[in-house]
Amino acid sequence: MGLLRYYLPSVGPFEILFYVAGGLALVIAVNVILQLIPRNRNEPPTVFHWVPFLGSAAAYGKNPHEFFRKCREKHGDIFTFVMLGRRMTAYFGIEGNDFILNSKNQELNAEEIYNALTGPVFGSGVIYDCDNATLMEQKRFVKFGLNQEALESHVRLTEQEVLDYIKNTPELKGQSGTMSVSAVIAQITLYTAARTLQGAEVRKRLNREFAEFYHDLDMGFSPLNFVFGKVPLPVNVRRDAAHAKMRDVYMEIIKQRRESKCAPAEPDMLWNFMECTYRNGRPIPDKEIAHLMIALLMAGQHSSSAAGEWIMLRLASQPEVAEEIYQEQLSYYKGSLQPIEYADIDHFTVLKNVIKETLRVHSSTHSILRKVKKPLRVPGTDYVVPEGNVMLASPTVTHFDERYFPNAQLWDPHRWDNYNPDEIETEADMVDYGYGVINKGTRSPYIAFGAGRHRCIGEKFAYANLAIIVGTFVRHFKFSTLDGKRTVPPTDFSSMFLRAMSPATIRWERRVSE
Repeated sequence: MGLLRYYLPSVGPFEILFYVAGGLALVIAVNVILQLIPRNRNEPPTVFHWVPFLGSAAAYGKNPHEFFRKCREKHGDIFTFVMLGRRMTAYFGIEGNDFILNSKNQELNAEEIYNALTGPVFGSGVIYDCDNATLMEQKRFVKFGLNQEALESHVRLTEQEVLDYIKNTPELKGQSGTMSVSAVIAQITLYTAARTLQGAEVRKRLNREFAEFYHDLDMGFSPLNFVFGKVPLPVNVRRDAAHAKMRDVYMEIIKQRRESKCAPAEPDMLWNFMECTYRNGRPIPDKEIAHLMIALLMAGQHSSSAAGEWIMLRLASQPEVAEEIYQEQLSYYKGSLQPIEYADIDHFTVLKNVIKETLRVHSSTHSILRKVKKPLRVPGTDYVVPEGNVMLASPTVTHFDERYFPNAQLWDPHRWDNYNPDEIETEADMVDYGYGVINKGTRSPYIAFGAGRHRCIGEKFAYANLAIIVGTFVRHFKFSTLDGKRTVPPTDFSSMFLRAMSPATIRWERRVSE
């Protein structure tokens, strides 16, 4: 507007607005005309949009589930939409998941998509801020710290953290009350992730100040930062300051340990990283160790926090399921509840099914993205996805597919009693991407933890962590909704992880046996 006033000093404000509006109308008209031109049959159909650059950003951001549904009805499983200047090619269904998530790194690349978001939060040289081969080695380092022995010790530590939280939290004092599920579960999962994945020394430092650092760092983990990650917005300035302070905490611990030259009394992931070396013999630099610890803390907390929140909300909406979990434990321990051991979890069928069903209905993410590095032909079609496009797979599409999950919109833990969608996988689906043999999982309709080379290696930890948190809470409390209805809050799609819309509050009542 200022430039127009400079070059057209005699033009009034209303005339300037007229010219601006006319210019926008012309741009929109040209954009519409270009979309009406018959498309190249070798390219997937493009979703119609009025405004160039913005494209379908509003519809996608408001409710991606509904956006995907409408686009599939019109275009099928393969289509392209414009969002903030990027051309996004979605490919849904099992075939789409397999095509995108089982791709070669030189064809579809994750690092170039996610580093804009994760780089400033985690730090340099780790996760997506390094080449794929290095990332696979870092996953190997982490996986070594999540072996059977570690998981067994994590269960005991997690249970103690939950018991201490129940005992010391004012919100849970008395015989009954209400609690903010999002706040309570976020706090518990931060404490359990710190104690198990970080170690006793880091957990002791998890005071108010450290929690504030974590909060400021977490706030920078926003979907907008896919585009504005390096823009010095106030939230990003606080993010960067928090990252530096958290890194300093880890660096101080590392320095003290190197000077003492003694292993901690309780070996932890930090010590594991200090002992690890890359295949070329290079030890992990201390700064990268600190950055890996930040990434590990956030990964352990985020995955459990979002899922734990939805589990508690679902149990409050259907108290009879929570009662089944409680009775299952009573039966297993023959009427006298004992501390939960890692091996016990396999016997808690209802509890495991509740976790699995919640992760199906409330996936932590609705979109998995990869950047196209060279033109890719989609098998069985005439489509060629151009270089530079971003391909999108969606766990939620197959999770809500009636062919695999009848009454898919219904939250029903008992659907898993006699059903295992992973049975369609074969030995040929076992692969080693560089961090150990895993089932790539790309042919399964259930991909709550992703699939392929970027499949989450913390899957067993997440299941165990959630089982202990939920199993312990159910031992102590009965839950219900505030209004007595069998409903849960809608999903907040503005969050990086798909959480419940605030307020997410439930009622609790202490069990008589306590």
